[in-house]
Amino acid sequence: MSLPASLSAWLLVLLCAVSGAYCLSRARRSEREARGGAAGEALMGFGMAVMAVPPGIGPWGPAVLLAVFCGAALHALWLLRGGVHHAHHLVGSLAMAYMALTMTGGGGHGHGGGPPLVTGALLLYFAGYVLLGGARLVTAGGGAQPVAGGPSARPGDLTGACRLAMGIGMLAMLLSL
Repeated sequence: MSLPASLSAWLLVLLCAVSGAYCLSRARRSEREARGGAAGEALMGFGMAVMAVPPGIGPWGPAVLLAVFCGAALHALWLLRGGVHHAHHLVGSLAMAYMALTMTGGGGHGHGGGPPLVTGALLLYFAGYVLLGGARLVTAGGGAQPVAGGPSARPGDLTGACRLAMGIGMLAMLLSL
């Protein structure tokens, strides 16, 4: 038995919105140097939630999303000066801009999408990201050492799970192109 398409879309909206809210609260309580990354993840979560709304977001929606995610990509480029560990923000922002661009062509999710090579490359990237993130999340309780330069995990910190959820959401949206 499978879920109706609209129910699974609304569950994706909820997952992305909760992830965005968690990242926003993390940005508010983070130190200055970590605030930009958390704010970028919050923007990505809320943007993914808006983009996943089933009936669409109106004729103006794709153009607004395209502008927002192009701005997020510029912000991610700015964050890269602090280290290459922000490259995922850039890829995510560009992927969201790409999906918004495919929506402006009158297609939207499930109606043609973009060039198969670009979509395929993004699918491979996010599938790898999800698999690696899932493996890190599973081994996090087993005494795994934190990555040099990366965030240190505190008990009760859901950052890894939040990133994994947004990666899965990104995969779902790319598959629906």
